[in-house]
Amino acid sequence: MQITAALVEERDGPFTLTELELDDPGPGEVLVRLTATGICHTDGLARHGDLPFPLPGVLGHEGAGTVAAVGPGVTGFAEGDPVVIGWPSCGTCRNCRAGEPRYCLRLAEALCGGGRLGGGGTALRRLNGDPVSSHFFGQSSFATHSLTTAAALVPVPRDLPLELMGPLACGVSTGAGAVFNTVRPQAGAQLVIFGVGTVGLAAIMAARNSAATRIIAVDRHASRLDLARELGATDTIDAGKDDVVGAVHDLCGGPADYALECTGVLDVVRQAADSVGMLGTCLLIGGAPADAEFALDHLSTLWGKRIVGVLGGGGRSQELITAVMSLYAQGRFPFDRLVEYFDFADVQTALDRSYAGEVVKPILRMPCPGRRAELVR
Repeated sequence: MQITAALVEERDGPFTLTELELDDPGPGEVLVRLTATGICHTDGLARHGDLPFPLPGVLGHEGAGTVAAVGPGVTGFAEGDPVVIGWPSCGTCRNCRAGEPRYCLRLAEALCGGGRLGGGGTALRRLNGDPVSSHFFGQSSFATHSLTTAAALVPVPRDLPLELMGPLACGVSTGAGAVFNTVRPQAGAQLVIFGVGTVGLAAIMAARNSAATRIIAVDRHASRLDLARELGATDTIDAGKDDVVGAVHDLCGGPADYALECTGVLDVVRQAADSVGMLGTCLLIGGAPADAEFALDHLSTLWGKRIVGVLGGGGRSQELITAVMSLYAQGRFPFDRLVEYFDFADVQTALDRSYAGEVVKPILRMPCPGRRAELVR
């Protein structure tokens, strides 16, 4: 079928709304007509070449929409069902079988291979037949339609706003899952969150739904620190003015129990690691450019400090996303406060405003059926 997609032709190239051909769903696959899709900084990393997704191709990995068609062998989903497209995984490797599909042994191929994980190559072509890369994070959701696997889908209750749910696929679940699945705060735990964009603010909301008693937000944007306090932070630190590590130690009466590094900035990684002490845990969550390296003090790390990487919040999409949707419905996880909506044609503006710190979580609304976005042919 013909779809409209925001195509990136080359590294650092613009997003160009382009008509493409998308394959029909094959065995185990589902075609989703997208209602909206979130924008994540990981999309920017891929566009800039810091994440090795082959270009030309279609990015986007926070899609939500309705099932338009199902392929052979698909059960549990039917046309019209509202869904979020979660992360892809092979489902058969030892990590998938152990309940950790975020750490699928074929993860690089699943996220950035440029085509179907199970073989068959790309699902997208120009109208002249030339292939372009598809299946970014298993979905390539900067488009009116996405071809994905049934195993990646998470049902959305019909009484929830579907256009809001896309960020649960990555940004929101990454921060929430880091707290729910990895930190699992004990009573009285003290957490410090570095970077309060979507991921960091989601971590704060998750921590507020736990027994943690001190939740510290660190950022350079005063407006985000204000929002962090409204969403559950007990304390805030302005990284542009304060000695961050010293301020954390003062607030906690010593090192924090957990530091969640959500920026991917290497200097901040070191601050996060220095904010926890003996038997403390520093979680690396933010995405740095490929091949980035950082250094730590050996002796203080040797004394029981843990440095833990967390991908996508860990765990399974089904359980994590469903839990956050339930918390949202109960008024306990108001992630709608992070969102600003943009028309699909304004994808570049939305990404630029996100990088500038003007918008926490941009969401692109897709054209309604019968109303087409302006195309570049």
